[in-house]
Amino acid sequence: VQLVQSGGGSVQVGGSLRLSCAVSGSSGRLHIGWFRQAPGKERVFISAITVISEPQYYSDSVRGRFTISRDNAKNTAYLEMNSLKPEDTARYYCAAATLGGWRASDPQTYDYWSQGTKVTVSS
Repeated sequence: VQLVQSGGGSVQVGGSLRLSCAVSGSSGRLHIGWFRQAPGKERVFISAITVISEPQYYSDSVRGRFTISRDNAKNTAYLEMNSLKPEDTARYYCAAATLGGWRASDPQTYDYWSQGTKVTVSS
């Protein structure tokens, strides 16, 4: 299974970006999560979506600003990020988990990871 991430880049405060995560080599029955890691900090949970797109999970820091979605026909998940803040600056990763034993916010329960992409929010 491979996760190829795209999107990201630099944006000003209040701007928007969309990250994509294309999954290949699987039957598609994978939960998808998004995590981020700021320089010098641990990787933290951002959002997750189940195989059937419901329910969706968000961290308190992004709830109401970020939206997770997926298109199973395209084997791709998305993270729409709006109202971006400087504290959103980090390297973002998507991850995929098989169905058993998955906990949305626990990175240890994910089986596959993308290479990550950098998001920089400047004022």
